[in-house]
Amino acid sequence: MTHATPTTATPSPSTLPSSAPLAPALRPQPGGPSSRWWGLPLLREMRADYLGFVVRLQRHHGDLTRMRLGNEDAWDLMSPDLVREALVTHANHLIRWERGIAVFEQVFGQSVLVTEGDTWQRQRRMLMPAFTPKRVAGYAQLMTDAASTVLDTAVPPGQREALVPIDTLWTDVAMDVILRTLFSESAQADARDAAWATQTLSETAFREMFMPFTLPDWLPLPGKAAKRRALQALKGLVQRHIDARRCEAQAVEGAPPRTDLLHMLLALRDEVTGAPLSSQEVFDQCIVSFQAGHETSATTLLWWSRLMAEHPDAARRAQAEVDAVLPPGQTPGPEDLARLPYLAATLKEALRLYPPIAALMTRRTTAPITLGGAAVPKGAMLRITPWVLHRDERWFAKADQFVPERFLEGAPDTPKGAWIPFGIGPRVCIGQHFAMLEMTLLAAMLLQRYRLRLPEGAASCAPKLHVTLRPEAPMNLWLVRR
Repeated sequence: MTHATPTTATPSPSTLPSSAPLAPALRPQPGGPSSRWWGLPLLREMRADYLGFVVRLQRHHGDLTRMRLGNEDAWDLMSPDLVREALVTHANHLIRWERGIAVFEQVFGQSVLVTEGDTWQRQRRMLMPAFTPKRVAGYAQLMTDAASTVLDTAVPPGQREALVPIDTLWTDVAMDVILRTLFSESAQADARDAAWATQTLSETAFREMFMPFTLPDWLPLPGKAAKRRALQALKGLVQRHIDARRCEAQAVEGAPPRTDLLHMLLALRDEVTGAPLSSQEVFDQCIVSFQAGHETSATTLLWWSRLMAEHPDAARRAQAEVDAVLPPGQTPGPEDLARLPYLAATLKEALRLYPPIAALMTRRTTAPITLGGAAVPKGAMLRITPWVLHRDERWFAKADQFVPERFLEGAPDTPKGAWIPFGIGPRVCIGQHFAMLEMTLLAAMLLQRYRLRLPEGAASCAPKLHVTLRPEAPMNLWLVRR
């Protein structure tokens, strides 16, 4: 049974006055699953297996679907054309889904990730100079310094190989990278607590997305104590670094300025008004940079490592490319990226198969729009699921297979909107250049040092969706010294 929407009868052409203009024909309203009991069974199904739910939704009802979920008029968009039409063509008539914003605001405050309207435009305008490819290249040394510290000791001295918890490895590296690029400080004692805090908040946020409202955190309910500790740990870490920087600036006048991201945030000025970011905005942007810059990169490198271990031919080709570009012992830099196209292709293919933000790109319409010829009313909720787009055989041949060659020069063009690990349209991820630089440098450094091998009899690795897409079970891989 599909979602039914009351319609008003339309006069036949023969009953219209001869002078009446003909309106463009609209397609029938899309179908969808039964919305009995206000869609509560659907919500339970989504919460249990969101990605599987959306895959089945497309299979049974097509690329554009509609359903009732409580008070929500929910539309799912599952083709590149529909995604572009929504997020690009109609971008001015969309805002972020309020429930998602309410959940994320608890962690990210009034940052560029959650603000709307003039506030968002001002923040985006001010932050863009800090994330241009040229500016991001200046963080490369901080990234590689952090990676060297962890990768050099991944296999204990005197051993040729070791079975390594690869999740922990990349979490440590990415945590050190983001702390150095944000604050010029190594992770040291804060790393594990911060990693636990970010993952706890990600899991909590995903659960709360499916609730109509968030109960106060002080209530003695399951998960609330962990959430409180995680928020306190993350916010305390960031605030300590900001306070130390302000004290440092007052105590050491004339000292050479830092080159990290916090320095950039403190130095930013609005090109229109000349005003800096407020203290709260600096804090909120640091929180966003910390959470997004650490967890998404670590997750992508985790999946990439597994794929490299599963596909030794691709790993050997990437390793040969790295060896040809970088002499033994030479640390990669931003100038080397253009000469590592196959390595970049393996990372892009990992992002396709396992996008860190695999679902819940959700928007609210602020005016009536049309999508694929269908009339979408004001107030509708639009949902986009990169997981479904990325694994659609129409856009990617052998969509469930690891084929890095599809991202090399000369390969057939992919429709715009089919590969969107960083989003699309005005809200595209501001840190995408940072992420690709970081992941390429770190992947090259791993391949310089080690070969990756699956443990004997390793089970398949099922993904589990929180806010980011992570393996359901811990992932261990053999690292073999070269």
